[in-house]
Amino acid sequence: MPELNDWFAHVPRGGAVTLTATRQQRTPTETQLVFCPQDILLGVGCARGAAADEVIDLVMAELQTANINAASIAAVVTADIKADEPAIHALASMLAVPLRVFDRDVLAAETDRLESPSQVVFDEIGVHGVAEAAALAAAGPEGKLIHPKAKSGNATMALAQAGTFPLPALPGRKPGRVMLIGIGPGKAEWRTPEASQMILGADELVGYDLYIDLLGAAAAHIPRRDFKLGEEEARCRYALESAATGKDVAVICSGDAGIYAMGALVYELLDRSQDAGGVSAAARRVAISTAPGISALQAAAARSGAILGHDFCTISLSDLLTPWPTIEKRIHAAGAGDFVVAFYNPVSRRRRTQLAAARDILMQYRGGDVPVLLASSLGRPEEALKFRSLGSLDIDEVDMLTTVMVGASTSRHLSLGRGEAVYTPRGYAKHLDRDDHTDADDRTSTGDSDVEMTGTGRKTGT
Repeated sequence: MPELNDWFAHVPRGGAVTLTATRQQRTPTETQLVFCPQDILLGVGCARGAAADEVIDLVMAELQTANINAASIAAVVTADIKADEPAIHALASMLAVPLRVFDRDVLAAETDRLESPSQVVFDEIGVHGVAEAAALAAAGPEGKLIHPKAKSGNATMALAQAGTFPLPALPGRKPGRVMLIGIGPGKAEWRTPEASQMILGADELVGYDLYIDLLGAAAAHIPRRDFKLGEEEARCRYALESAATGKDVAVICSGDAGIYAMGALVYELLDRSQDAGGVSAAARRVAISTAPGISALQAAAARSGAILGHDFCTISLSDLLTPWPTIEKRIHAAGAGDFVVAFYNPVSRRRRTQLAAARDILMQYRGGDVPVLLASSLGRPEEALKFRSLGSLDIDEVDMLTTVMVGASTSRHLSLGRGEAVYTPRGYAKHLDRDDHTDADDRTSTGDSDVEMTGTGRKTGT
């Protein structure tokens, strides 16, 4: 990489430098700096599902026609019903400016200032224009339209100049976002950088109070809305409706948000109309982002050895939402398939029989001596691991913070000088039992490898 001074080596030394402030398109010379005041508001509208290229091409062509430098654009603005339009988001991203939206009443108030009112648009969405109205609303009462509506087949745009510079604040509201954040079992070191960044950027934290408490100092100065166990629907509904007001709302989940957590419920609410128990139309337009987290079964396996070394499944034993006959059928299937089984929600204060029933079902398919791991409060100071067998599993040792891992018929319990471990062989015994143990380099060079490489561009050998 060249030294910083080398970047300016071609610039004449000792000469005058001209500073030009302009909103016009201009290519600076070697002795000229061009400053573009950001007081131009770009109003945009488009048909549902319009191509991003069409919207961007229209805007860039009209900027050329109007002789307006793209660097002078302060924001892309539109109607709130377009808050989830991918093409408009792509335009704002390309221009590297914020996107702001206005509700119908604000746009309707600009009707008298429109140069190109449209009855067709009014019949469709209740206002006489989107591009011009949004640009003027953003420019303020002292602002003016400097480039009236231009359109392509599926998009419209207009430009307005704000009445004041610099803008006192960005107009309108930002499109809201719900961030589904898995924080892992609780240990800060197990939280992904992406999750931490989302938390720091949140306008509000929403979740079960214990999970938010686990964030410690990371949550100290962020407004929070706590919910109790059993208030999952209210929690997700609140997060979506709060995001619809323009907030970035972080839904804090233990483990991974998509595994027995709030992710599925958020999408279930989005999948329903408001009349069918879903959320408002505005809430259905919010963006959804997800940061994956370490789930309890991963943490338990890592702490105890490699019990997930071969095929496994997870089953929740809570019958509050899933009928017990359905759960029972799945346990039988896991037993018949000889899967390692991770049981979530094994017991609660009121549910004390399901884990015993699951144990008895699995013993029909595998011996009572298969290893069982009881992992509690993983990643927290009170973390505890207990190694048991299926036949000796005592339900009274399990609480609602315990993940129960039942080994397959091939799983092994191992006692080492530094402690106990459980693992499930994947099938390398046929290699280990050979008389001639070829070097690993020679063995893998043949291409006959069964090492898991998924996600690196190379598929597994199985």
